[in-house]
Amino acid sequence: MARRLTYFILIGMVLGILVGYALNVSYPKGDATLASVADTLKLLPDVFLRLIKMIVAPLVLATIVTGIASMGDSAALGRIGGRSLAWFVTFSFVSISLGLVLVNLLKPGVGLELTPTGDLGELATGDFTFRHFVLSVFPASPIEAMAKNDILQVLVFSLFAGIALSAVGEKGAPLVRGAEALAQVMLTVTGYVMRFAPFAVFGAISSVIAVRGLGIIVTYGKLVGSFYLAMLILWCVLIAAGGLFLGGRVFTLVRYIREPLLLAYSTASSEAALPKLFEQLDRFGVPRRISGFVLPLGYSFNLDGSMIYTSFAALFIAQAYGIDLPISAQIVMLLTLMVTSKGIAGVPRASLVVIAATLNQFGLPVEGIALVLGVDHFLDMGRSATNVVGNAVATSVVTKWEGMLQPPLDPDAEPLHAPSHTAADGRAGLNLDPVNFES
Repeated sequence: MARRLTYFILIGMVLGILVGYALNVSYPKGDATLASVADTLKLLPDVFLRLIKMIVAPLVLATIVTGIASMGDSAALGRIGGRSLAWFVTFSFVSISLGLVLVNLLKPGVGLELTPTGDLGELATGDFTFRHFVLSVFPASPIEAMAKNDILQVLVFSLFAGIALSAVGEKGAPLVRGAEALAQVMLTVTGYVMRFAPFAVFGAISSVIAVRGLGIIVTYGKLVGSFYLAMLILWCVLIAAGGLFLGGRVFTLVRYIREPLLLAYSTASSEAALPKLFEQLDRFGVPRRISGFVLPLGYSFNLDGSMIYTSFAALFIAQAYGIDLPISAQIVMLLTLMVTSKGIAGVPRASLVVIAATLNQFGLPVEGIALVLGVDHFLDMGRSATNVVGNAVATSVVTKWEGMLQPPLDPDAEPLHAPSHTAADGRAGLNLDPVNFES
């Protein structure tokens, strides 16, 4: 399974669609048994995502601390951070602009005259302020940040810890070696967890299809189709921009990230792909001192899929309600989203919160979010995969920019295995009575 994970994930997706459809047509809509079966199937992705969250915080901490401490040059750290942020801001602008342009050209909401189809739930837009974002960046406690899996706060603490370890030199060497060992352990654990990925994919797809049916995609076909076309164009733009720096090797990168890409798409979670993305970028030739710093930063500031979604969905809702926004208002919306989208990493139901805040600011009906809730899961799958592509390209480009890209390794190399059938035969460290071995 470890060597053919991509195929097993695809098999899980296909089986999930078939089983979900069979359940959907076997039970009437709203049936309690159907809801119970779907909820049971959803246990598989829920358990998988919990296992991923178990890995993410210590992995990010270890990789950033190790990367910065081994860099040994604060000027290099500032240069890498500056180049990363320049790329992130540029493609934030590209992503949001592309969403606005395509939604104006394709007009998926024009003439739909839809009515809200779902409960909005709790969208706490009141806390989504500049003050709230700034305070959420800095951790009150590193342990609390790790417990909450707040990647941005873990990143800030890790920056301080890595720079301090670099400054103290030899005295901090044991901690650096410990961080290196922790990173290796977390990547090995990732290999174990990934064996469960096909089952998680099966559960995620089948539970959604069982409850909502395949018809939900047809009902919102124009919206889903238009959005996926927009993301396909964004992928082409990202790969083309990466090709300016990486040359033909950018296509090799696409091959290397196929597994984290499928994981993000099928589980609708960018976070689910992060540990595997670290591993594949290692094999592609990105040193951990670069990926350990740029990737977590990108997961906070470079969510290209989420950004194109916010602009696309906001204008879709305006079109669905027959509200015509002038170009000047759309430009202001673009600039607003450029700022507000930077804080979405630490906010629950992040993209919906940003959209709700934007709609409210521009006098658009906030209840229009219910129009996209019906297919939000399918849209989330696409934008999660796009986030992975954007961050993989960004990290690789920064590495090439720094002149540190290494020769690639085999993308399908066998992961590390725990020792088995050793001389100790499982009895290592035990003071056993010799009578156990006497014939």
